[in-house]
Amino acid sequence: MANAQLGSTQIEHDARLINTSHGDDHLRPGDIAIGVIIGRTSEFFDFFVYAIASVLVFPALVFPYMDRVTGTLWSFALFPLAFIARPIGTQIFMRIDRRHGRGAKLTLALFLLGTATVTMAFLPGYEQVGIWSAILLAALRVLQGLALGGAWDGLASLLALNAPASRRGWYAMVPQLGAPLGLMVASGLFAYFVSALDSADFMSWGWRYPFFVAFALNVVALFARLRMVVAPEYVKLFESRELTPSRVTATIKAQWRNIIIGAFAPLASFALFHMVTVFPLSWIALYTNEDLTRFLLIEVGAAACGLVAIVISGILADRIGRRSLLGYTAAAIAAYSGFAPQLLERGNAGETVFMVLGFILLGLAFGQSSGAVASNFPKRARYTGAALTSDLAWLFGAGFAPLAALLLAANWGVIASGLYLLSGAAGTLIALYFNKELGRRLD
Repeated sequence: MANAQLGSTQIEHDARLINTSHGDDHLRPGDIAIGVIIGRTSEFFDFFVYAIASVLVFPALVFPYMDRVTGTLWSFALFPLAFIARPIGTQIFMRIDRRHGRGAKLTLALFLLGTATVTMAFLPGYEQVGIWSAILLAALRVLQGLALGGAWDGLASLLALNAPASRRGWYAMVPQLGAPLGLMVASGLFAYFVSALDSADFMSWGWRYPFFVAFALNVVALFARLRMVVAPEYVKLFESRELTPSRVTATIKAQWRNIIIGAFAPLASFALFHMVTVFPLSWIALYTNEDLTRFLLIEVGAAACGLVAIVISGILADRIGRRSLLGYTAAAIAAYSGFAPQLLERGNAGETVFMVLGFILLGLAFGQSSGAVASNFPKRARYTGAALTSDLAWLFGAGFAPLAALLLAANWGVIASGLYLLSGAAGTLIALYFNKELGRRLD
């Protein structure tokens, strides 16, 4: 334990030297924002590389003895394992945080995340190891989830605390920029390999390269985030107990109402998250003869629209209030769920409209979801409470979305997939209605 503490201290000391080597000890909100964006982009890249492979690769590699639809459903059944494991990872790494410091926590978490992701590049198929292929994939997916739970660094909360009162919505959207950026890089990489290789080469080795890139991105993200979490302002907030990693069980006992409400408040955006990223790719791959490269490039373009919408969400939130924006976008998402899925059956134009409109709604709603989570807790519970709330929001809203949407679409038509999205929008509206304290704090 002494060696671990020493190693953690040395890591944080080195990061602090990097931070102060520029002759400026003051860490501005803009500096924090850069670290947040780099960190979130890395995490979401890992996330989307797996998500895309769960459609294009794993059904044929791991479940070749099933028909394509059933194989994809089983692939999606492994998808939520990371979200189920994530709260467990939060508890494990919060303990490491308390005992050995944030440097040790982030280093171990990001190393585990990168290792689990890059190991997937060496995954043997069913033809080589039989059912063990699925077991290995499930185990690596669980490790990803544990690592994601530990990757919570509190930087979003730090950014919110350091932001000017009149621009809280603007700074709340900053962490969310990592999602479309990660998707754009992941989709672009897969689009390149799908177009450059024949199907045999792609399934043999081409799909593995994006997983190798993940490890390199995690190393860059680690140093960017270490520079932030050992900065004087962060340390001061930590020592004043505003960002203390409180015990998970104690936090749940004291803040369980806020955790539940906070988990449901952003549910509409989290449900939409996979309805415009993973599900449409599976529908196109299974039920159309469309060129997958073209659709992946549509995802890149639509994600760019989502990126702009996230920025706009920051402006709107500061003008009309974050809670109001979440409510309006949830209502819009509910309307979108009633007609948009049918656009996937209308050819290139319909698919483009579905993706662009969906990403615009996603950007406006998702852009303020982290702000809703962080602002719902008193200072002493913010660090751990925000982490737990985020874990549960991803689990309830996003974890089962690809499986539920494809299962509904396969049995009752693509329009039925909107039911899952509608349930997410209803969850957000109900949470915002009942949580008057959230409304008081956000507005």
